[in-house]
Order: sequence, then structure tokens, then C-alpha cells
Amino acid sequence: MRMSVIGCGYLGAVHAAAMASIGHDVVGIDVDEAKVDALRRGSAPFFEPQLDELLREGTASGRLRFSTDIADAEGAAVHFVAVGTPQVADGHAADLRFVDAAVSSLVPHLRPGDVVAGKSTVPVGTAARLSGSIDARGATLVWNPEFLREGWAVHDTITPDRLVVGIPTSEAGTRAAELLREAYAPAIEAGAPLLVTDLATAELVKGAANAFLATKISFINAMAEIAEAAGADVTLLADALGHDSRIGRRYLGSGIGFGGGCLPKDIRAFAARAEELGRGEAVGFLREVDGINMRRRDRAVRMVVDALGGLVFGRRIAVLGAAFKPFSDDIRDSPALDVAVRLRGLGADVVVTDPAALDNAAAAHPQLGYAAERDDALRDADAVVVVTEWDLYRRELSPEHAGSLVAGRVIVDGRNCLDAAAWRAAGWAYHGMGRR
Repeated sequence: MRMSVIGCGYLGAVHAAAMASIGHDVVGIDVDEAKVDALRRGSAPFFEPQLDELLREGTASGRLRFSTDIADAEGAAVHFVAVGTPQVADGHAADLRFVDAAVSSLVPHLRPGDVVAGKSTVPVGTAARLSGSIDARGATLVWNPEFLREGWAVHDTITPDRLVVGIPTSEAGTRAAELLREAYAPAIEAGAPLLVTDLATAELVKGAANAFLATKISFINAMAEIAEAAGADVTLLADALGHDSRIGRRYLGSGIGFGGGCLPKDIRAFAARAEELGRGEAVGFLREVDGINMRRRDRAVRMVVDALGGLVFGRRIAVLGAAFKPFSDDIRDSPALDVAVRLRGLGADVVVTDPAALDNAAAAHPQLGYAAERDDALRDADAVVVVTEWDLYRRELSPEHAGSLVAGRVIVDGRNCLDAAAWRAAGWAYHGMGRR
């Protein structure tokens, strides 16, 4: 099938490469010439495992190409809109300028029978607002939300755990759903369920999913606050809760909280849209979810200060991690960098290391110190803070090796990902979040 992907940022580039890898003829469109040039060379402008390989394979086969000219989308049967929806500068709502611009530029090139599939995370009601200009061209707008995890985006696109397609209640909508079924045929044949809904429900799914995950993370972090006050251990508490099949253990890892370009802004936009609909009280709890999440960063900083006797001024602190999560170079709203910046603001000599995100971090926060190698960051450190759970830190770093490099054996485990007993046995003052 011939298809276009409008917007080749994180979502769009992955989607275009993945669709080409399963046999479709794909053109990716973006207004950023530098980004398009990099993608043509088979090099993604961000770190995502397996993506560069897919880009090179797709462009070499001729099934995948990239362009800055929206006219090159003409002739595609399905047009995926995958542009960003950041938080507005002066509030919590989603900024839909890029979605509006993408659709406006695409409309003149639509043919009767074409399908426009929105993948961007948008407030409910967006599809209804955009459908008029698309309908006028004889095309059909559907909504097909994405459920990608950074670091696993290629896997999640090719082998999704579910596919959701919101369609209008019309014959054209039914035909559009069948076209999407054809586009995702390999995944469906492999067992991925396809849920066909109305447009509004499809728009709600992504925001609701992120709100639930954020709530689960903040819940266990709230329990960590209680555990600290009571002398309990939140990791054992999470293990006990996780054995309940209704709850499950995933996303019950206490630490410095969530970040990135999706969860924080999506839950805020979800609540903002609920308020616009006159139902803000229904999701009022999301403000506390957000508040708990931000408090965890404060708590991590306080733990470092306390571990160093109440004063960090002039002390060398190794911060292990800059990306908001492992297998990513994304530093948007990164709790790891937030902790590093706050410690630097208290006068600490902060040295940050990360396997993938150092360039992005240094560009955003040049006031911090950086070390490309983990051991260089550890050398002569008075304290170590683990803030991104890369395997390089949680599995491949032994307390004995780290101890041979540092000046002081003090470690704050901001992700509760280390073996506390092993570090303590090696002579470290180990401090976990919500742990005895």
C-alpha cells in the first residue's frame, strides 16, 4: 500500500520506517530540511534502538523516502498525521498548531477515497473540528492513536499490543477501517486486536492510558512517602501489591518519578480538556498525581543533601543519567536532569554522565559538568546519584568497582534499582527512596 506520514519527528520517523519494513511504500514529509536530510541518509536525529537500521533498509529498498514537499504525499491511500502536540506556553492545554497546519497543507492534495489517519495525541473533539475540510475533498478522517514506549518504539509499532481506529459512523468510515486493517495486516495476523470505535473514544484512549499509568506511578511514590515516615520498605510493599492480579507489579517502581515528552504534558492536557468540557472535577486527582511526581524530585535532592551532612556546596556529585528513561536520548522534562540542575543550584560540583543523552543535556544545561564515560564521572565523587536506570548503572556497575573510584561511598538510588544489601556490604552508605 502507498502511504504518507506527515511529520517525521519521533513518532512519524518510527512509523514511516516501520511501515516500510512490513512492505508498504512510504513517503515521510517534514518541513525541517536538516531532519529530512538525516533521515534520507538513514540516520535518525534522535536515539531509538533499531531505528537507524530500519531507515537504511527502507531507503535502500526504495520503499521508504523522505521529502519536504507536501505534494509528494499525493497519491497515497492513507495519510498518517504524526506531528507533535506540545503543551502551550501559557497553560496546560495541548498546542494544536502543528496538527492544524499539517492537515491544512495536506487537504489540497487529497483525492476522493483517501484516508487521513490522525496519530497525534490530541484533545477529544479535535477530529470533529478537522473533519469538515477533509470531507469536502471526498476523503475520510479517522483517528489511530499511538501507544509507543520510547526505547521500544520500533517493537511497539511492528508488534503492537492493540490497535485502535476511531471512525465516523458512515459507509466511508467503514471502508476506512478496512483500509487500516489492510495497512496493519501483519500485526493483526500475529494476534494484535483491532478495536474499531467512534472518533471521540479513539481520541480519549491515549490520554486516558497515560493518565492511568501516571496515576499508578504517583500512587506508589505516595506510598514511598508514607513508608519513609513509618519505617517501612516501599519495594517490598510494591512486591506484595503486585501479586494481586488486579493491580500487577509493572509501573509500581518507586523513585524520582516520570518525565519525558508524553506523560507530563498529556495528563495536563487531558485535565485541561476535561475542564473545557465542564467536567474538570472528574479528573481533579490528576493535579495531585502531577504534584506527587514533582515532589519526588525535591525528595531526591534532599536525600543527597542529608547524606552529605546537610551541605553540598563544593562537593563533587556524580549523577548517573540524563535522559528521562533508559534506551532514549530524550531529556524533555527529565527528572534526572532536574535533580542535577537543583544540586548545581545549591553549589555542588555536578558531573552528569549518560550513554545517549549527553549532547542534548549539554545543549540545554551548559552550566553542568559532563563526562562521556561512567568511570570518569565517578572518579573522586563525594556522592553518587542514580537517576536513570540504564543497565550500565544498575547491572554492570559493581559496588566494589565504584568504590575504587570515588572519594566518598555515599549513593542515593533515585530509581530503587540497585541491590541495597550488596552496596551496603561493600561499605557504601546506601539511600533508597521509600526504603528502610
